[in-house]
Amino acid sequence: MILELIGYLREKLREKVEPVSIFSMIRTLCRMGHPVLRQTARKLTREDLGSPEIRALIADMRENMHHYGGIGLAAPQIGESVQLAVIELEAGKNRYGSEDALPYTVFINPEFEVIDVTEQGFWEGCLSVPGLRGYVERPRHIRVKYWDENGVEKILEAKNFLATVVQHELDHLFGHLYVDRMKDTRLLSFQEEFQQFYGQAPTLDEDNV
Repeated sequence: MILELIGYLREKLREKVEPVSIFSMIRTLCRMGHPVLRQTARKLTREDLGSPEIRALIADMRENMHHYGGIGLAAPQIGESVQLAVIELEAGKNRYGSEDALPYTVFINPEFEVIDVTEQGFWEGCLSVPGLRGYVERPRHIRVKYWDENGVEKILEAKNFLATVVQHELDHLFGHLYVDRMKDTRLLSFQEEFQQFYGQAPTLDEDNV
């Protein structure tokens, strides 16, 4: 009842003022070992998208992504097992050495297909696997079909670094972590050792995704 009331109040305030940071919640991140990270998240309906609870969750997702200094966040990472993720990659050469960009985007019920099976590798990390880096190879060109926050069907083609970011983030919605995608577990490193021995390697700094 209290959560429903909070969601209602957030939605009413959102109708008048943007953004609603006064009611946004900074949530505790779920780390590897938490069962929610190993579940296939529930698909959302268009009716769900109009509910105060889901509208509030979407606002929380953006707030939490920025709070943790991230370029992406999936709902299971903050304990909500629904197919919802957000990504924001600024234009221009970024801290990852890439010029790929994606304005703030909400992905709901995403489905993706591989366009080019050629793989590319990055050292990935994750807010849900803190303090570690692992070398992961993924397809370099994908297409994603999804709904935006208003239930409008969208299609995104992602290549190169952006393709890796999107695949990493959407994996969370289907119970996968980047460590599951590693072909060689010898290429798993603590952050300090990674910086010492692999510091110049191409990196998806996924303490931030």
